[in-house]
Amino acid sequence: MRLTLKEKVAYGLGAVGKDMVYMLSASYVLYYYQDILGVSAIAMGIILMIARVFDAFNDPLMGVIVAKTKTKWGKFRPWLMIGTVTNAVILIVMFAAPPSLDGGGLIAYAAVIYILWGITYTMMDIPYWSMIPAFTEGGKEREGLTTLARSAAGVGSAVISILTVMCVAALGNAFSKGEAKMVTREFSSSEATVFIMERDADNNPTGEVFEFPGCTLNVTITGTEKIFDGIIDVNDSNADISGMIFGRDISNYGVEYVMGDYADEEQTEVVETAPVLVIGVPSGEFMDFAAMSSVNADLTMNSTLEVERVGFKYFSIIIGVLFVVFITITCIFVKEKSTVDLKTPSVKQMFKALLQNDQAMTIVITIVLVNSATYITSNLLIYFFKYDLAGSNWTGNYTLFNMFSGGIQIIAMMLFFPLLRKAFNTLKIFYICVFAAIGGYVILLFMALAGLKSVYPFFVPGFFIMSAVGMLNVVVTIFLANTVDYGHLKNNRRDESVIFSMQTFVVKLASGIAALVASICLSIFNIKESSEAAVTYSSMLEQIDNYRNHVVDTISSGSIVGLRLVMTLAPIIVLVVALLIFKSKYILTDKKLVEIAKELKSREA
Repeated sequence: MRLTLKEKVAYGLGAVGKDMVYMLSASYVLYYYQDILGVSAIAMGIILMIARVFDAFNDPLMGVIVAKTKTKWGKFRPWLMIGTVTNAVILIVMFAAPPSLDGGGLIAYAAVIYILWGITYTMMDIPYWSMIPAFTEGGKEREGLTTLARSAAGVGSAVISILTVMCVAALGNAFSKGEAKMVTREFSSSEATVFIMERDADNNPTGEVFEFPGCTLNVTITGTEKIFDGIIDVNDSNADISGMIFGRDISNYGVEYVMGDYADEEQTEVVETAPVLVIGVPSGEFMDFAAMSSVNADLTMNSTLEVERVGFKYFSIIIGVLFVVFITITCIFVKEKSTVDLKTPSVKQMFKALLQNDQAMTIVITIVLVNSATYITSNLLIYFFKYDLAGSNWTGNYTLFNMFSGGIQIIAMMLFFPLLRKAFNTLKIFYICVFAAIGGYVILLFMALAGLKSVYPFFVPGFFIMSAVGMLNVVVTIFLANTVDYGHLKNNRRDESVIFSMQTFVVKLASGIAALVASICLSIFNIKESSEAAVTYSSMLEQIDNYRNHVVDTISSGSIVGLRLVMTLAPIIVLVVALLIFKSKYILTDKKLVEIAKELKSREA
């Protein structure tokens, strides 16, 4: 019996929900705990490594548990529902860390919750993908459903990439007033130093700086107690700034206010210093400001740190609820149509079966390599925008690029793949995608080395890379489903749960490998996020001197070159290795699959 439209839509909704949850965790858990709550990057790196090691044992074991399950609802849907509900709860708890926690307590909280999140996600993800061979027939039907599910998953990922920052801000502003413990302090000084800094059309410093010493500032800062614990560094990225300078609305300009400096080289004691105010103005207004004789300013700066903390909590609640609703729809309308009552393998037998299924292992290795390549780039992309393209609007450019990339990925899965499928088989599409991704990375390499500072040219390599990624997500899942039939023929056992449990693990493994490569890159080339390299009174004055000397890089030129090379060359190398392994090992052509299907039917007769 063919799949109905209702079943296809229900299964696709499940993919949207689960990838919304995965992308929220994968993309923002580090930002939430490191930048907002203050957990050290080293601690978070250790937590991620521990989680990946734990997954090596947890994921295959979950595949065995699913395979052994026998209920009147089937063996997949019960675990799909249990995993979804528990994972949604853990997701909310993960992004609702008690603000009173600090230090070791916060690290322990992050470690326990993140590992629990991985366990419960596996509990849901394995039965979701393992259902495909159980309620579809091989060939076009299975391929079509896999394409639909992967496309829907891409929609879920894109929704998070596009909407998270905006929704977190809106929800945080709506609910933070009732939850935040805000403190207000006023700073008045006639000894402040004000710098007017010219910015070009892309908001990058031009190197032209004018100084107003001994100016009068009246500044009111509202935020959590943490903002006043140490050096005060308030800027456009962590505060909503309003007020007047030179009789003009400050909201039209980039602003940074720094006060306080370390008293010794070990940076153990903070002493209060006269403030420094840096104002970035467009080129057309720079000379008007420079002609002024003095500065009188009244500014109000409301910290957004608490807004983000509260916003993430409520956003995770919304995503968690949608997740449960979507998977519930999947469980109601999608039922197993066929099951094979075979002896369930032990963990030892399971690993033996995987080793015997050379085609499954080939696809598993290919998935690890392909995902590692793209994850390396995605992990380093934010640093590329922040430190290389730079400019005060780097966050806007980063969001714009993510919107474009997410859109292309969805279009590739939903439109490009079906179009290519009319002319080529899945094997040829795989090769087309890999070569397109490599070509995109080559273009990206030359653009980056050329030092382009506008985001729009980077849409070209982004198109090739993300189109390839979108279609590869569909193709490798089809290949993995095909290896179930191959394993059935070779080992006389259908190990769909076992094989698909490896898909969950290898995606996590790829993210771990990519995070390790990215962290090594950041360490070797001394590339640090602002949370690890706080702006101080002294460093701000040093940066102003750099601007005057037309040195506008936020990190050294050697670090920038290193970042560019790792972000582009490493993925190229990994993709070439994946291509060579796949070409030499994968044998499941369309003709071979037809032969396998005939042989299996003859056995059942």
